[in-house]
Amino acid sequence: MTLLQKKNRQSRVRTALGGASILLLAPALGLTEPPGSSQFRATYLRAERAQVRSSDLRGALSEPEVGPQPPCGADPVPPFPRVDEPADVKAWSAFELGADWKPPTCTGWTATGFTSLVTIAARFRHPAGADDLLRHVGAISQLGGIRYWSATHQRWQTLIKEAHALTDVQNARARGDFAPEELKQGKGLYFEQVDNLSGKASYQMRILEASKDRIVFEIENVTTMKYFLVPVLHPGEMQSIYFLDRESGDVWRFYSMVRTGKNANHMIAGNEKSSINRAFAFYRYMVGIPTDQEPPPAR
Repeated sequence: MTLLQKKNRQSRVRTALGGASILLLAPALGLTEPPGSSQFRATYLRAERAQVRSSDLRGALSEPEVGPQPPCGADPVPPFPRVDEPADVKAWSAFELGADWKPPTCTGWTATGFTSLVTIAARFRHPAGADDLLRHVGAISQLGGIRYWSATHQRWQTLIKEAHALTDVQNARARGDFAPEELKQGKGLYFEQVDNLSGKASYQMRILEASKDRIVFEIENVTTMKYFLVPVLHPGEMQSIYFLDRESGDVWRFYSMVRTGKNANHMIAGNEKSSINRAFAFYRYMVGIPTDQEPPPAR
């Protein structure tokens, strides 16, 4: 095997295991049911096996692979697993998609390329319906205490120390959680959270769709995010989008895409396990699974 083949094979295996940077999570949905409720089926990370054939290698060198596709006008990539199967978590690499990867049009993102890009596709049960999901989209204060597995320290740690809604981004005054009637299509709302690594930062959440069968919202940072006081992400360089679609009865489909811009500081690049664990903690919280439930997706 040539040196190039070995390096490409290693890159593919790393991609199957996780993302290319530390994901600094934005707020998420929760459910009215407490963690561990019997209504929800616990799921775990489904590991993907990376197989590289010589024909695949030639194709990867000549043409980027098909990238992630949210469920908006096309079949999702990756596809949704069955409701009783683990979530499908994938971290993509610039080698796979190309340095100037263009986000799917329906995301509304205009910047090309990325430092990290993670997708999660899953099915989950939620009998309470869309109104309850919307209520938890606005329950910013409930984000405090979300936990994740730190691959660096090999223990469970608190990911978001504190979070609260803001009256507006200019004055940055704390207020109570957003009520469901405030979560209207096209409306921008602001909040602040304290991450265990990046500290305090402000975000904008925008509701793209809100109906009884479909909720779509996006989040991006509006203030600079720092790591050990060094700027690592400037405004708009941390983006995430979430799709929640009712499939039938109490079965819902979940799809998320989280991206850091290609100009992100190199200090946050390279920790693939942290990328997966942070994104997966957010997913677990959204669908009602205890965020520190064993096993973690990546040790």
